[in-house]
Order: sequence, then structure tokens, then C-alpha cells
Amino acid sequence: GELFVLSSMIVLLQVAHGCPDKCRCHPSTHFVDCSQQGLAEIPSDLPAQTRTLYLQDNQIRQLPAFAFRSVPWLMTLNLSNNSLSNLAPQAFNGLQRLQVLNLTQNSLLSLESRLFHSLPQLRELDLSSNNISHLPTSLAGPWENLTVFAVQHNQLQQLDGALLESMPSVRLLLLKGNLWKCNCHLLSLKLWLEKFIYKGGITDGVICRSPDTWKGKDLLTIPHELYQPCPPSAPDLGSSQTQQPSSAHGAAPRPHENHSLGERDLSECEFKPKPRPANLRHAVATVIITGVVCGVLCLMMLVAAIYGCTYAAITAQYHRGRLAQTNEPGKAEGKELFGSAPA
Repeated sequence: GELFVLSSMIVLLQVAHGCPDKCRCHPSTHFVDCSQQGLAEIPSDLPAQTRTLYLQDNQIRQLPAFAFRSVPWLMTLNLSNNSLSNLAPQAFNGLQRLQVLNLTQNSLLSLESRLFHSLPQLRELDLSSNNISHLPTSLAGPWENLTVFAVQHNQLQQLDGALLESMPSVRLLLLKGNLWKCNCHLLSLKLWLEKFIYKGGITDGVICRSPDTWKGKDLLTIPHELYQPCPPSAPDLGSSQTQQPSSAHGAAPRPHENHSLGERDLSECEFKPKPRPANLRHAVATVIITGVVCGVLCLMMLVAAIYGCTYAAITAQYHRGRLAQTNEPGKAEGKELFGSAPA
């Protein structure tokens, strides 16, 4: 009987504060925990004053537009480990105060550029462990307050530096576990990361998955000079041909020619390493060795010059001494002859 009365009081308290049936509400902290309840959608009767909402470990598959209109004061939202694959562009509209958004371990394939435009106060965005293969150039930035951005363990091959430029305050960037393709398209990311690390930012690195030349290498260790500029995209031949007036005798374009052209453009855009890639350490070692050899040769030449000059001086002095000795007897004889001559 006492247990029944206690449970009835808890239910009445939850109803009084507008707490959903399958959630646990903490009015003093404005914290609502709806995790691990088998939910397929967002509860509609959430308390309006909710600041923190946990919805992880459920079976939510999609978020409609204005899915959180009933909680405008929300600051932390955890939607990890659901089955989210479809997010309406206006799903987070109304969350002007949201600071932390966790969307890890879902089934997201891509993101709309308008998806986060209504989150000006967002500080942490975690998109790890999804199937995201593409991120737009801009996510309706700039995000002046974003400090943590995580896209670990997705299917990303490229990431435009322009997207990261819209996050001037980011300090932690998590990128590992993707299918990074280290060709010319990733050069802007490399340049941005170098500046980011120089300013004190923290990242877990970009490990190349292709091409085979750089597989397993860290993007930051590949020298700049090995990246060639990406060729400009070829014009759309199909559209230009459709705009030209058709001729009764004109030959229609052959599909295999267009296909080969596309393959050629793609191959040109692929990263082509030089036969002998330059290495900064080898270059420095070569310069040092060359300097040492040149220094030794110069020293040997100097020693040889000093030796030659010394030898020449000694030889000259020796010959002068011999000449002096040769001339002295002649002078003595001359004196004797003059002395012995009759007066």
C-alpha cells in the first residue's frame, strides 16, 4: 500500500510539472531524461522550462520541422544512438539558446546547409559515427561561438577549408576514422590545419586512405610542393550540345567518348606524385654535407697555399745563403791580390 501511494505521488508530481510518461524530470535543474525508453518520436509534452534533454538510446528515425518548439530554453540536447536518417531543414528551429548538440551514432548520410542556421549560440557539435559522406561548404555560418566540431568515423573523403573558416572560435577538431582522399582537393584543409595548430588548436589528425602513395600517412606530413592545383572543371558538354541547333546530317555524340572524357578529367584531378618526392630532411642533410665537403676542400686549399708559400720562402732563403757563400771567397782573393801588389 505504501509503495502504491509513493508511486501515485510521483506520477502526480510528474503530471503537475508536465513530465512525459516515459521520462524522468528534475524540476530544480530543468533536466529531463527520456533515454532508453524505446521512443520513436520526440515527446510532445515536454516541460517548457527544460534546459537539458536526454533522448539517447531510443529508436527515433526522423526529426520533423520545429521538433523542439515546446522547449525554447533548451541548452543541451543529446540524440545519440538513435536511428536518425532524415532531418528536416527546420528541425532545430526555435532553439536560439542551444549550446550542445550530440548526434553521434545515427544513420545520417548528409547535412542540409540550412539545418543549423537557427542555432547561433551553438558551442559543441558532435556528428561522429554516422555515414556522412559530404559536408556542405557552409552550414549557414559563421558560427562565432562554436568551439568543438567532431566528425569522426564517417565516410568523408574531402572537407573544404571554407567550412572551417566559418568557425573562427573552434579549438577542438576531431576528424579521424574517415576515408580521406589526399589529392589536390584536400590542400585547402591541409593549409587550414597548419594555421589552426599554429594558433594552439587541437586535432586528432587526418590519416590518408587513398591514393596508395599516401595511404596511412598523416596529411600534415605531405610536403606542399607535391600538391598540384586542381584543374578547372570541364564545361558541361551535354548542355552545350543541346543548346546548339541540331543538324540533320550532324553526328550524335557517342556515349563512350563522353565516358572516356569524364574518366580523363577525373584522372587529371587525381593526385600524381613525382617520381622522386622531395623530402625536407634529405634536402637539409644534402645542404649540410655539401657545406662540410666545400669547407674541407677550402681548408685543404688554404693549407696547400700556406705550405707552398712557406716552401718557396725557405727555398729562396736557402738559395740566397748559398749565393752569399759563393761570393765571399772571390772577395777575399781580390783583397789578397791588391795587398800583395807592388807599391
